[in-house]
Amino acid sequence: MLTADVNKIIPLSMVDGPGNRCSIFFQGCNFNCKYCHNPETINMCNSCGLCIPHCEYGAIKKKNGKVIYNKELCVNCDSCIKACPRNSSPKIVKYTVDELFNEIKKYSPFITGITTSGGECSLRYEFIAELFRKAKTLNLNCLADTNGGLDFSNPIFSNFISQTDGFMLDVKAFNDSTHVDITGQDGEIVFKNLKYLAEIGKLDEVRTVLLDSVDNEKIIREIGKILSLYLKEKSIRYKLISYRPFGVRDEYLYLRGISEQEKIRLQKIAQSYGFTEVILI
Repeated sequence: MLTADVNKIIPLSMVDGPGNRCSIFFQGCNFNCKYCHNPETINMCNSCGLCIPHCEYGAIKKKNGKVIYNKELCVNCDSCIKACPRNSSPKIVKYTVDELFNEIKKYSPFITGITTSGGECSLRYEFIAELFRKAKTLNLNCLADTNGGLDFSNPIFSNFISQTDGFMLDVKAFNDSTHVDITGQDGEIVFKNLKYLAEIGKLDEVRTVLLDSVDNEKIIREIGKILSLYLKEKSIRYKLISYRPFGVRDEYLYLRGISEQEKIRLQKIAQSYGFTEVILI
C-alpha cells in the first residue's frame, strides 16, 4: 500500500496555482536551498527526541524509540520545529492515498484543484500519480510544484507526468557552480526538465528567486532562449520572486534581494522573449 509523509495541508490557498486550491506539502527534499522558507520539510525525523522537552502541550512523545505526534493536542506553536537540529519536523502525518483523498474531499466543494509541493513532491511520484487519478474523479485540476531535480523524461515517471495537469518549476540559477552554491545540487537536470515539460505542453509556470549575488539577467535570458519557441504555442507564467528572509535559517540571513527598479528591468527582459505573463512578487 502506497503511503507518504505529509508536513502540512493548506485547505484553501490562492497562491499555489490558479484559482482556489488545496496545497499539500510533502516531507523530504533532494535540494538544500539556502533561502528555503520551509527548511523543516527538507529531512525526515530521526526520532532523536530533542524536540520533546520544548512541547508544553504534550503533543510530542516517544514510544518504543520513535517520536509520536498527537495532532489533537498540538497548538501549532512550532517550538518543536525551532528546536530541531536537522531541518525536520516531528509534526508529520503518514497518509495512504485513500486517506489523503478523503481529506481533500472535505474541501472539494470550495476548491478548483490541488497542488502538491514540499519539500519535493516528485520524490513521491507513485503516490501522487494515484492521488491525482482519484482527484480527477472530483473534477479537480492537479498541479505539481517542483524543483525539477529528478529526470522527468525517465519512463518511471510516465504515469506521474500523465496524471499531472501542469508543473510549476523552480529555476534557481543557471551555471553549475551557482546552482550548487544555492541548492547543494547540480542544475543541469533542471534545465533538461524545463525543455522537456515545455515540449510536452505541461509547463505552466517558471519561478526564479532574485538575489543580488546571482546573475539574474543571465538566468532569465537562458530560460527565455529555451522557452521562446514553446511560448508561441502555449502561454507560460514567469514569476520573478523577491528574496524575503521570513523562515530562512539564521546562517543564511546574509542573503539580499534586489531593488524594485531592477525587478522591473528584468521583467522587461523576460517579456522580450515572449513571456506575456511576468509576475513580480
